[in-house]
Amino acid sequence: MAVFNVITYAAVFFAIQIACVATAMAAMRLFAGHFPQSTKTGALIVAMAVSAVITYTVFILARWAQVSPRYLRSRPWAVFFWSGVAALGAIIPSLFAEELMPELPNLSENTFEMVLGNRWGYFIIGLLVPATEELVFRGAVLRQLLQIVKNRWVAIALSALIFSLAHANPVQMPHAFVTGLLLGWMYCRTGSILPGVVYHWVNNSVAYLLYNLYPDPSITIVHIFGGVRNTVMAVVFSMLILLPALYQLYIRMVRPEANVVN
Repeated sequence: MAVFNVITYAAVFFAIQIACVATAMAAMRLFAGHFPQSTKTGALIVAMAVSAVITYTVFILARWAQVSPRYLRSRPWAVFFWSGVAALGAIIPSLFAEELMPELPNLSENTFEMVLGNRWGYFIIGLLVPATEELVFRGAVLRQLLQIVKNRWVAIALSALIFSLAHANPVQMPHAFVTGLLLGWMYCRTGSILPGVVYHWVNNSVAYLLYNLYPDPSITIVHIFGGVRNTVMAVVFSMLILLPALYQLYIRMVRPEANVVN
């Protein structure tokens, strides 16, 4: 039953995304030439916003994922802080590793350029996407996998794989998989999607900022830092941020019930 639930969650997520975006794309093709590009971008952003709201609503009403204030009541402000710091520390190493890998096709380049280049795009990328994807892939998918698989790291890896495939874009999949492992670990340690939402929010916010600072898709992290040597130094510096942040998360992330004295 739990396996069927995981398949259902993923299928419903994909179906909602595809239906909303496909509707927007069909409308843009239908009215091609009648509206400026900004209007077409606006239609795509609205479609993505609608898909996020529908997804969140369906998963909550169907009780496939649960939202509770219990974790917030434990006042996990330090966990939120270090989640954001970890996200910042992971950005440069992730980008550098991505550039060292064989080039993968980018199937969503035009779509992302439209969204990231619009100020309303941050509402989608920075706010709605983190909350929705954490609810689906950690709050629903991983929660079910943990009931099926005895080894929690196998469950985390499976959820990370599904998370990476959900991006439906080869160039994003390696980063999404590694990030999914970290987000899954955070969920298992806390029983809450909130630390993951904070990490996801910071990660996507930096991506939005970088795109608007360097809109040329051909620019690399090596170009930004002016050479391989400087880039390696930036990676080392970032690791000095990331690793202590992960350690702080390790010692601070506990489930709320662990703080209750009987």
